[in-house]
Amino acid sequence: MEEQLVICEQQGAGVSVITLNRPNVRNALNAELRQQLADLFIQLNDDPDTRAIVLTGGDKVFAAGADINAFLTAKTADMYLRHSERYWDAISNCQKPIIAAVNGYALGGGCELAMHADIIIAGKSAKFGQPEIKIGLMPGAGGTQRLFRAIGKHKAMKMVLTGDMISADEADQMGLVSEVVEDTVTITRAIEIAAQLAAYSPIALAQIKEVSMLGADMPLQGALALERKAFQMLFDTDDQKEGARAFLEKRSPVYKGC
Repeated sequence: MEEQLVICEQQGAGVSVITLNRPNVRNALNAELRQQLADLFIQLNDDPDTRAIVLTGGDKVFAAGADINAFLTAKTADMYLRHSERYWDAISNCQKPIIAAVNGYALGGGCELAMHADIIIAGKSAKFGQPEIKIGLMPGAGGTQRLFRAIGKHKAMKMVLTGDMISADEADQMGLVSEVVEDTVTITRAIEIAAQLAAYSPIALAQIKEVSMLGADMPLQGALALERKAFQMLFDTDDQKEGARAFLEKRSPVYKGC
């Protein structure tokens, strides 16, 4: 029987909470965990009952990085043939909003995993870093690219070249995280935000996420045109009409995702 390295639970209407489950090794991201995580994101992406996803490692640690044991004998061809990018693609291609709830270490692959989220809620104990340089490596799952886009060249270069960790407050000041809270409420706060998003139109949420992510790598005029087209398209949805009616009738809208 396959060990359950990732746990998924429903938390109220429309919210799925994913918890990494290798506490004895600080949720180190081995191939089995990443495969289970990818499979779960693909499943939730296609699940109409899931409208927002919370990703956490639990109360003590998010993920302390990759499983270093796997690096001791691996060669270039071994790493290539693993095609580990497919694990990450399942997360980055997810159309649902993802909120990471980070307590404790989010290092190496753990930091890269957190950066795949759309919103990051960090507990005060959170420590972020890309320490690959300290074992003769470099980030390999977006650590150089997503970090540059999130906090800019000079802050990112310091992190990836030194391998030093930063605190939750430092990450907040740099723009790496969305919000810093007490450790005891990190997951609760992430679920609260997820529940707020789950009450909105899933079509509008998906369009906001898609346009924001695609537009970030486009020239401004092309990105603005993409935004306009998506905005115009939403006027053909039942959800848009329901939202407008509910606003005028001073009631809460009921969105059906159509």
